[in-house]
Amino acid sequence: MKLNKVLIVDDHAIVRAGLKQILNEGMPDVDVGEVDCAIDAIKKIKEQAYDVILLDISLPDKSGIDVLKRVRADGCETPVLVLSIHASDQYALRAFRGGANGYINKEAVTDELLKAVAKVSNGGRYISENTADMLLDILEGDSLAAPHSTLSDREYEVLCLIASGESLTQIGERLSLSVKTISTYRTRILAKMKMKDNSELTHYAIKMDLL
Repeated sequence: MKLNKVLIVDDHAIVRAGLKQILNEGMPDVDVGEVDCAIDAIKKIKEQAYDVILLDISLPDKSGIDVLKRVRADGCETPVLVLSIHASDQYALRAFRGGANGYINKEAVTDELLKAVAKVSNGGRYISENTADMLLDILEGDSLAAPHSTLSDREYEVLCLIASGESLTQIGERLSLSVKTISTYRTRILAKMKMKDNSELTHYAIKMDLL
């Protein structure tokens, strides 16, 4: 399939510029559009047809997986390649369950990104060998029954950030949410996982290799 239009959804201008440069150099005939938030992404996808969507998993107004689920519910069948700074296999699993066609780390080299875009645009699925191995470990170990599997995608993201040592204020700034909202997420996470404090969350995340 010949690629004509690709949409980049990422809230960081530098990241969008880098992705656009890679696509323009590797696929010079492709028209690359870009948006920086979930609301604009959903609007653009409704208004225009794209051959591939590059979707960041962490957006300020909604998570990328929320966007993915929304556009799939709206009937969009455009291949979606999810981009993430997170190496966690749990993010990949959630992305594929939401309807993603591929999952790739933002630190991937140029050739891997182009290969991933080409593969999903032709109806395939793309995942790195390392992440594929981790997903198999999850399925074989029935990790979906673990407490963190009950969390929403945003709650899971907040859990990982808390376990990484970030304060509620830092997490709020990263996700463009108020400290009060992040605190509410934290309360829900503790309740769902039957834990008392951040140290228990951190210990759990390390034990389950979520970081």
